Amino acid sequence: MEPAQHADREPADQTPGDDRPTADRSGGPGIGQPLPGPSAGAAKPASTRSPRDMAISLLVLLVPIALLLAFYRGFLGGDQPTSVDPTPAFEQARAAAEFPVSEPSGLGEGWRTVRASYRAVEGGATLRVGYVTPEGRGLQLVQSNVPPEQLLPTELTERGQPQGQADLGGGTWQRYTARGNEQALVLLQPERTVIVIGDARDNELREMASAVD
Repeated sequence: MEPAQHADREPADQTPGDDRPTADRSGGPGIGQPLPGPSAGAAKPASTRSPRDMAISLLVLLVPIALLLAFYRGFLGGDQPTSVDPTPAFEQARAAAEFPVSEPSGLGEGWRTVRASYRAVEGGATLRVGYVTPEGRGLQLVQSNVPPEQLLPTELTERGQPQGQADLGGGTWQRYTARGNEQALVLLQPERTVIVIGDARDNELREMASAVD
């Protein structure tokens, strides 16, 4: 028979006590365990704005701008050139008495004066008045005592060439080509030369020429 074991002898396979280091029982990471990080494959949140939403936002911005532009053009005359009073320029030319001065008379509605000046230049003096015609085209009235051989190349450029006569009123006008798409009517007189030039139509050129003849 085997001798009886001593009562106070502990068994050899006793489990470890609570004072040994163990994993944190609170549920957190234990010693040696890696901290959780963001997943490498995590996708970024996609934008929720569709092309339709962006188009609507752009339209909301453009509508007030279009309304303001229409008001500016329709009611305030935003596209219309500023009209001026040509009277001081005509009076200055008459006072200088360099040449006879004719002021247009009898023009129809819609003619607007946009510039007017009288200046002494080499060889004489020149009165220059710019208009916008009823059709919205540009036209210029030039009266000068500068010799024609000097004046015409300046006003019509070297390309200006006579194209025949145009009988208007009491004088005989000459048709001329001019720069670009412009054309001109020229009246040669002993004391002055009158030029009506612009991109206006022939009927408006003739109306202005008749008004100063």
